[in-house]
Amino acid sequence: MKIVVLVKHVPCTLRGMTFGADHTLERAARPGRLNEADEYAVDQARRIARRRRDVQITAVTMGPAASAAALRKALILGADDAVHVLDDRLHGSDALATARVLATAVDRLGFDLVLSGSASSDAGMSAVPAMVAELLGVPVLCFADILRVREQKVEIARDDGAGLQTYVAALPAVVSITERCGEPLLPTLTATLDAHHKLVHTWSLDDLGIAGNDAGGATTTIVRPVPADPAGRTQVLLADDPAVAAIRLADFLALHQFL
Repeated sequence: MKIVVLVKHVPCTLRGMTFGADHTLERAARPGRLNEADEYAVDQARRIARRRRDVQITAVTMGPAASAAALRKALILGADDAVHVLDDRLHGSDALATARVLATAVDRLGFDLVLSGSASSDAGMSAVPAMVAELLGVPVLCFADILRVREQKVEIARDDGAGLQTYVAALPAVVSITERCGEPLLPTLTATLDAHHKLVHTWSLDDLGIAGNDAGGATTTIVRPVPADPAGRTQVLLADDPAVAAIRLADFLALHQFL
């Protein structure tokens, strides 16, 4: 069985946020980590591998060079190898472009099951797993609180507000995992050392046969100060897509302990 786990490198907590002299949000300079929800997805893949002998787990991510750190953590948690889609033309990719790139990488690898976290901590859209499944032409089961993999099907249980409900899909399929699936086991020293010897393959958009104009186009977020109003209140102006701007505003409010 081939399991592909989609992972993402995300900024660390707001406490590490810094501002430049022009108050532009230095998001790219903030330290990053493997998205927490994706840790649960890798752990679920590892649990499946413990019950079967034929499982190959590949972690896949796309993003700048720093994203390799997320792959290294995934390898420590149990992935057998990893693929990093690295290309300058990926800068600014929106959810749809991201899904196209990831789906193409997954299709090239071959798969029986694709796992991912239910959402990324820096965006929280929860849309990419479903988009990837649509592009691959396979079923998707989202927000799995419990995951069971059979020979020819995958089964999840999800709390929809009226207790756990069970959903089943034939393999191959895409499943997004919630944090309620169970805490990942802490990696051992041996696993940490072994991860340094596992392969990380680097692919470009050309390797995937994707044109650059299919993987980008989002605008850059700009946070800039404006003069204080007569009452002395500080204002922050966000210029971006409305959904992303709302997230940035929430980050700002949380940073100043308004949330």
